Amino acid sequence: METSTKVTISLPVNVLKEIETSRESRGESRSEFFRRAAEKLLRQEKEAEAVKRYIHGYTVLPESAEEVEAVYQAGISVLSGEPW
Repeated sequence: METSTKVTISLPVNVLKEIETSRESRGESRSEFFRRAAEKLLRQEKEAEAVKRYIHGYTVLPESAEEVEAVYQAGISVLSGEPW
């Protein structure tokens, strides 16, 4: 079972008011709101880093014209059998 730790943060009053409105409309506690927000931010940062690495990989080693043509031909072959 995961353990929890209490933390103290400072927020501008207007931000806290928006948080309170949002969490109350969802029926969440403050802890739930901030846990969900932190998890979402961490997930987004991880995904952004993965995209950055993906783009870097294709920048360093782009597909060759032959590879692009092979994928194009494979797509034509597969999709030509579709009834539409």
